[in-house]
Amino acid sequence: MSRTVRDDASDLIASAFAVYQDDPAATKVLQDLDRRLREPLRLALAGMVKAGKSTLLNAMLGEQIAPTDAGECTRVVTWYRYSATPYVTLHPREGEPRRMPVKRERGKLVLTLDGIPPEDVKFIDVGWPSSGLQSVILIDTPGIASLSQETSARSTTFLTPDESPSSADAIVYLLRHLHASDVKFLEAFRDTAAGVSQTVNAVGVLSRADEVGSGRIDSLLSASRVARRYERDGDLGSLALGVTPVAGLLAEGARTLREKEFAAFRELARLDKASRDRLLVSADRFVRPTDVTTVSQDARRDLLGRFGIFGVRLATTLVRGGASDSSQLAERLIQQSGLNELNQVVRNQFRTRADALKVRGVLDGLDKLVHDHPRAETGDLVAGIERIYATAHTLRELSLLARMRASGLPLSKENTVLAERLVGGKGTPITSRLAAEEGAGPSALRQLIDDQLIHWRTLAQSPLTERATTEVCRVVIRSLEEMASELGTAGFAEGTAADVDATGGPGEGGGHRADEESEQRQTELDDEELTEELAVAPAGDKLQR
Repeated sequence: MSRTVRDDASDLIASAFAVYQDDPAATKVLQDLDRRLREPLRLALAGMVKAGKSTLLNAMLGEQIAPTDAGECTRVVTWYRYSATPYVTLHPREGEPRRMPVKRERGKLVLTLDGIPPEDVKFIDVGWPSSGLQSVILIDTPGIASLSQETSARSTTFLTPDESPSSADAIVYLLRHLHASDVKFLEAFRDTAAGVSQTVNAVGVLSRADEVGSGRIDSLLSASRVARRYERDGDLGSLALGVTPVAGLLAEGARTLREKEFAAFRELARLDKASRDRLLVSADRFVRPTDVTTVSQDARRDLLGRFGIFGVRLATTLVRGGASDSSQLAERLIQQSGLNELNQVVRNQFRTRADALKVRGVLDGLDKLVHDHPRAETGDLVAGIERIYATAHTLRELSLLARMRASGLPLSKENTVLAERLVGGKGTPITSRLAAEEGAGPSALRQLIDDQLIHWRTLAQSPLTERATTEVCRVVIRSLEEMASELGTAGFAEGTAADVDATGGPGEGGGHRADEESEQRQTELDDEELTEELAVAPAGDKLQR
């Protein structure tokens, strides 16, 4: 069985335990690093106040366990990890951790601080039997740039500490507008979480995307255009691996859709067009007393709180388009919310690179320990850290992707697109990197790798190729060689890896607030046309206009 970069880091931690066995403080640091190495990927959700972090976390898990109101618990860092038995543990800044009661009201997990001021709480640890937490630890953080400096400081101190590496391996950063404070925070996270590797380990989310189009049925299309514009922004492009629009409230409602809510949507869908248009023209009109529907005012108010006016309009249209039960409606709402796209980005960019991202954070922590507490025996530890950094090619791939998004690559347009795919920008499986046909066998994959190695080695070795281009080629070639090694075919192509410097590499490193819904004509639904489109579109297709 071949060794992994995590195995190498684990051996290094074991060696460090032997060096610092007589130092209780250092041993505690090493225990924390060892636990971090063995845990699933730590993925934090960050962003400004009211960006929708807790709502998105609930949507990702499919359960309402993160508080979404403006209560005291939203001002505290909260960890959500897998546990077969639910538990809630409060960790104060001083004193012993205390177990808290596990309570649910109307399906929601209720978190309290038991009278402790938020500033005296270090973090809350929630264990929950959710399959989504078996491969990732989700961390909900207070809003940055809050009116309360103490609340903002809790996020910045946790995610971008001054004297130690970040506790998060990667982040999903939510933004509604692109502010200078967003860029500043992401820069700080890159510097503390990535260190000298200059790895970009953040993805952007244009949150509350349905508000970009004032809740109109085509709001997500408008949000997609805004997200693409943000991706091209030079500052943000160098700090985040893409921006995905997500209607978090819709996604949360869809993942937790109840039968009585489906029944209400079905009743609304049965209204004649004129009555339905008048009822859904605005949020205010939707919750007014009316005799055009048997859905009660309280039920309509609950639907609005759970799905927003955009979600109510979309759900009603989808029911008219053929969603015949709650399962079908939930699936189609999720498809339209942008949640699937975000999950795919997180899976492709972070989960498949979990070992490398975790090892990077652990090595940064070990490197700080060694430099803060030098000993005669730490020379081997320093050498081991440098060796792992030099051979962790995945980190260089992420750096190249970040550089490509920020300033472009010194390649032709065609080669830039090709390089992005080969280093994993469209997914890390070999078939995704090679754009291979479904079901392609080893021989076909070997041929594709062979062709690409010839192409990139020829470009790298050309006397007309500039040094910057050669450096990019080396990263791509290394990725191709690792694919060949994974297939068990290393060396099948002409040429060797001797000309590839494993330690080289690049080394470089709006949204709109919707106005209040009004009764203007532009917000009216033309759902007869949309219903026809949805009725004939495949279930996995995005809604188009």
